[in-house]
Amino acid sequence: MKEEREDVLSWPLIGETEKKCIITGGIKVEVKKQLWLACPLIAVSLLQFSLQVISVMFLGHLGSLPLSAAAVATSFASVTGFTFLMGTASALDTVCGQSYGAKMYGMLGIQMQRAMLVLTLYSVPLSIIWANTEHFLVFFGQDKSIAYLSGSYARFMIPSIFAYGLLQCLNRFLQAQNNVFPVVFCSGVITSLHVILCWVLVLKSGLGFKGAAVANAISYWLNVILLSCYVKFSPSCSKTWTGFSKEALRDIIPFMKLAIPSALMVCLEMWSFELLVLSSGLLPNPVLETSVLSICLNTSGTIWMIPFGLSGAASTRVSNELGAGNPKVAKLAVRVVLSIAIVESMLVGSVLILIRKIWGFAYSSDTKVVTYVASMLPILALGHCLDSFQSVLSGVARGCGWQKIGAFVNLGSYYLVGVPFGLLLGFHFHIGGRGLWLGIICALVVQGVCLSLITFFTNWEEEVKKATSRVESSSDVKDFAADNGSTIVC
Repeated sequence: MKEEREDVLSWPLIGETEKKCIITGGIKVEVKKQLWLACPLIAVSLLQFSLQVISVMFLGHLGSLPLSAAAVATSFASVTGFTFLMGTASALDTVCGQSYGAKMYGMLGIQMQRAMLVLTLYSVPLSIIWANTEHFLVFFGQDKSIAYLSGSYARFMIPSIFAYGLLQCLNRFLQAQNNVFPVVFCSGVITSLHVILCWVLVLKSGLGFKGAAVANAISYWLNVILLSCYVKFSPSCSKTWTGFSKEALRDIIPFMKLAIPSALMVCLEMWSFELLVLSSGLLPNPVLETSVLSICLNTSGTIWMIPFGLSGAASTRVSNELGAGNPKVAKLAVRVVLSIAIVESMLVGSVLILIRKIWGFAYSSDTKVVTYVASMLPILALGHCLDSFQSVLSGVARGCGWQKIGAFVNLGSYYLVGVPFGLLLGFHFHIGGRGLWLGIICALVVQGVCLSLITFFTNWEEEVKKATSRVESSSDVKDFAADNGSTIVC
């Protein structure tokens, strides 16, 4: 069908009106495909993000100390574990997406198993770090009472890290096949059950503070079990999941060469935001600065789920089309998702500006906090516009397999420009928390410009060849091609 459209556009006698209609039709189809992917992915991101939020909310009923300790432990777990595993699993956006586009369906199950093995191995040293959370927090100057409870909370969360890695692999496996609604359904069921679990384990069982961590672990494992059952028994996965195979033990090093830059690409960005909040504690009036920066980080993280969903749609569409040997459609997918991101960021940014004077009341009744938050929201609105743009371009990078380039871009943007500039504005020029956040804005500008230039000057025909080479390098690729009746486009 795509080839026919390109042939039609090349006819010399076809009218300009007909050409425009064909092009417009192609754009409409692409918009539908991307929204069909992005909307469920946004819902999944919000639902899975809400598990930690729900747990912390229940702990708020036990007192301020358990609440503070759980918040610190959750932040520490995110920085040292969850973010790293999510980034590592994003390597599947490239390999699974391109294999699916090339109709090498059997390879998706092999690649998912390989990723599960790698992430499980990574989880072992990460769990050791979590087991010593108290010592790390004390070393970095955290209050000992909070550090003690945070360490206890983190130890009970250790089972979560193994489930989280497997869950990320299952999510990416289904996402690469454009099969995201089962993930939404399972996430919705688990989130609903999580509320009940927290109520029972935190308030009724006598576990109290530790019950929230146990509830997190149970919810993550239930989600893994539900999605695993779907993959095992659903007819829609019959071609992509053919059972466990020894092939997963091969080609681990090539996978890790893609997975480690994928993890760094995500972690370098996420860590800079956490560093921003930690730095706010060193400013004059640290209680006010830290409170406001935490509110801003929470707000920014929540609305970031929208561009994160668009980013997933971008990586899936680009990787699928490159694997299928359609460079023009891949290029169209990039243009469409960037247009959607621009519209979305303008709408969300406008809402943030409109609610700036009342948003602080959702977190605090202190007029100083509310006023400070109101002054920060226009900066957050600008940051969201830039973040939406770069998130989508990061998704394109994952779809193409540019993780190593993306890691270097993020390293330079955040740690050579953003963080130093934010510290300079915040401390030397005494702009405070606004200065720290403006440093992140500068990082987003540099990151967006670099990724834009890389994308703009991309030779999409060459990217198709690279995708073909990547698929061909997988173990027993010819056997899989024969089994699926497909051919690799060179």
